[in-house]
Amino acid sequence: MMNLLHWRLLIAVADASNISRAAEEVGMTQSGASQAIAQLEASLGFAVFTRERRHIGMTALGERVVKEARSMLARLDAIRALADESRGLSGGRIRLASFPSVTSTFLPGLLRDFKRLHPEIEVVVLEGTDQEVEEWLAADTVDLGVVMNPVPGRAEAILGQDAWVAVLPASHRQARYARLRGIPLEELADQPFVLATGGCAVNGKSLMEQAGLQLSDVRVTVRDWISACLLVREGMGVALIPESALPDELRGLCVVPVAPSLCREFGLVCSQAGKSSRATQALLEGLLKMKRSA
Repeated sequence: MMNLLHWRLLIAVADASNISRAAEEVGMTQSGASQAIAQLEASLGFAVFTRERRHIGMTALGERVVKEARSMLARLDAIRALADESRGLSGGRIRLASFPSVTSTFLPGLLRDFKRLHPEIEVVVLEGTDQEVEEWLAADTVDLGVVMNPVPGRAEAILGQDAWVAVLPASHRQARYARLRGIPLEELADQPFVLATGGCAVNGKSLMEQAGLQLSDVRVTVRDWISACLLVREGMGVALIPESALPDELRGLCVVPVAPSLCREFGLVCSQAGKSSRATQALLEGLLKMKRSA
């Protein structure tokens, strides 16, 4: 059965001439997008796209289908805009504060889906450290802030969580053994260490301190997670990195879980201004609905 996601994907493929880029645009995997396009074409009874090695084109009938799909979705967006206007949401603006690793991983899908539901509401993202996010919330500079490890009951919604992993050079003497059993923090504390902070107070150093340990040989301190991984690859030391912040290219690295496991959790916290903002409350309602249906 065809649904709105099929039609959005259809238009994205037509615009990008590439299924991988289109899948990323609508929040699907490449294989899921390929299956969805095949299902849509089977339902229609004719091919919408032509497939070449590096290019996706459209058939003559496909061009007409895409034109109608654009009109249909435009009308749907107009209806949603009317609904927003009736609720006092039209022209709303949300100021959302976050730190970089969450902005690039957990937020894009949420903001993309929200924009589809409420095209008239603008979301402005401000990036800073976790301390700056807290200051902006307290000063009502922002409506919403992403807070790491919020105390129970403080966050209006939980975005997700992220495991901490140890990153070792592939040639490290413990690499093979650690892959099988994980690695305790105490086995990392006395080794040459690349400390990455990600602009956050919760990092390798604070995790050690929470466990009653001290880093004895910090060779270099950097803010960027990827830079830390590059330094580990060069043999400068070992590092603790959030799993979502790992580089795509892991050649020369050994990534192993911490034992026992350690996670960081991300919650959305409202400022006083956000609590009285209809647009902000609409975003939170949408997120909770998505989580219930997931």
